Amino acid sequence: MKKQYIIPIFVPHLGCPNDCVFCNQKSISGQKSNMTKEKAKKIIDDYLRSIKDEEAEIEIAFFGGSFTAIEEECQNELLAVAKEYVDKGLVHEIRMSTRPDCISDSILERLKKYDASIIELGVQSMDAKVLIDSVRGHDIESVIKSAKLIKEHDIKLGLQMMVGLPSDTEEKCIETARKFISLNPDCVRIYPTLVVKDTGLEMLLERGEYTPFSLEQCINIVKKLLVLFYINNINVIRVGLQATDDIQLGKGVVAGPYHPAFRELVESEMIKDYLDYIVKENEIFGELIVNSNNKNISKIVGNKRSNKIYMKQKYNINLKTMPKDLPVDELSIVSSKGEFTVNMNEIYNKLLDIYNL
Repeated sequence: MKKQYIIPIFVPHLGCPNDCVFCNQKSISGQKSNMTKEKAKKIIDDYLRSIKDEEAEIEIAFFGGSFTAIEEECQNELLAVAKEYVDKGLVHEIRMSTRPDCISDSILERLKKYDASIIELGVQSMDAKVLIDSVRGHDIESVIKSAKLIKEHDIKLGLQMMVGLPSDTEEKCIETARKFISLNPDCVRIYPTLVVKDTGLEMLLERGEYTPFSLEQCINIVKKLLVLFYINNINVIRVGLQATDDIQLGKGVVAGPYHPAFRELVESEMIKDYLDYIVKENEIFGELIVNSNNKNISKIVGNKRSNKIYMKQKYNINLKTMPKDLPVDELSIVSSKGEFTVNMNEIYNKLLDIYNL
């Protein structure tokens, strides 16, 4: 499998018609100044020099959340720079993120001329009240319309959702995931809502009008979202914000369920829930050995050995894990009741029942 590289070009806030309650793009992106075609070219050249793998799949990504809302001339200048690298065979795809209410036939026809291949919509929620309370400025219908238009123009569709926005609940998050699935996206991102400095959320927090989800609460919700996406073969390309100098608790992040390895925590919890089911269902005692590809060992053990501690305290079972030459999506489980092999799809389908989804 070819290694994939993303060259990120941040275009923060430019053109965005709304100040969403959670947003401070300059903190989130780490980008303090506006993007120009000269800056973009330098970023791309610097990244390409650092990539030594000649077989790598490389894409240029315009992040910032409102790319198609910035001045058309600026869009075209940046896209023309990116297209040069595609034409030379140095880059394979051009990705961008934008708002659901900033998509139209004419916009998509223009983007196609520049070989745009992936458009991610910053949807955040498919609940009307959550959108209003978050000052998103778009409705559910604009999401559905834009998603269909993007697919009709033969451009890959990405959808982004946030967990824990004002008036959000577990049920609303799950319903958002189900509505995402109905739109058949090529990829999804899930972001826990963090209270970032100098945002509307920070003001609401200070006035006692907003309470962020706890880390435990957010993990408990996101694990269910992942199961829904995974069993529907939807690629979840990111879970949690990428750490930057600003995106850390005590720095740019005032409060909220932040963890630099959030996805690892969620997937570790999913494995724990499955093992818990296996132990109860089979009345296992004494010892539970989980053999796995080395890439899964830390998820099985849990953050700070949390899964080992859980099994010991709840069942007096010693959870052990050993790296084996197994496919990355397969576990071999050995216990007092015998040995069996299970793949991750089987685990996700069982979790669907365990989580009552």
